[in-house]
Amino acid sequence: MKPAPFSYHDPDRIEEVLALLGRLENARLLAGGQSLMPMLNMRYAQPDHLIDLGRVEGLDGLTENAEALVCGAMVRQRTLEFSGIVRRRLPILHEALLEVGHRQTRNRGTLGGSLCHLDPAAELVTIASALDAEVTIRGPDGERKVPFAEFPLGFMTPCLAPEEMLTEVRLPFWPAGHGYGFVEFARRHGDFAIASAAALVLRDGAGRIARAALVLGGIAAAPVRPRAAERALVGSRGEEAVIRDVGALSREVEAMGDALVPASYRRRLAGVMAERALRRALASAE
Repeated sequence: MKPAPFSYHDPDRIEEVLALLGRLENARLLAGGQSLMPMLNMRYAQPDHLIDLGRVEGLDGLTENAEALVCGAMVRQRTLEFSGIVRRRLPILHEALLEVGHRQTRNRGTLGGSLCHLDPAAELVTIASALDAEVTIRGPDGERKVPFAEFPLGFMTPCLAPEEMLTEVRLPFWPAGHGYGFVEFARRHGDFAIASAAALVLRDGAGRIARAALVLGGIAAAPVRPRAAERALVGSRGEEAVIRDVGALSREVEAMGDALVPASYRRRLAGVMAERALRRALASAE
């Protein structure tokens, strides 16, 4: 299979990218290509212009401050996988990265590319939601910062105008000693996840859960935060009855169906994945 004809552009500055986006019709950004290239080859996507971000300066930095890890949009997934900062301060991200495709795809795939592609099954999309990430978007009118919860507009549709691009992702740290767990269900390793779950918990001095985050991936068009399940966790000690309640509440979310997986099956998986991720998080919490 071959893509439809397109014009290729190879800028090296953000200003050049924005200028191209402003004057070209039906343009797409190439930020690693592990999702876009198959879509081009199968002609699901047929842009007239392809703008390669591979040489653009200032998009591949990693900066750690007291509150968060700030990542350039073009940071490779492989870089994050082997980052000492990620292993130490964002262990759930490291755990999820090990489920992303295969080594070859992580070598080329980027954080920003995955988030902008917004595949419901994508591990990094689920983790960005769990961490309450913030994205920085550049356009002709300057910069704007958007909470990741507001980034998806619909199925594989980010809140980016045609003349805008994502430049940076801020991933907040959880305090030391928090518990984390990420699990997914796929037909085989490297396949798209049918369902996944990310869980984060923080205990107080008395051993009760003071803060909790739970996200379900692959269930709906965008990551799902079952808030009722999160509220059920706070104040508890993570007892077995509470874990079962979280699973039951997770099965009540609205799920999508397709030709291979009915919505009822995804709802059932949502409960199972939520319980498994939560058990891992509770076990790792100090």
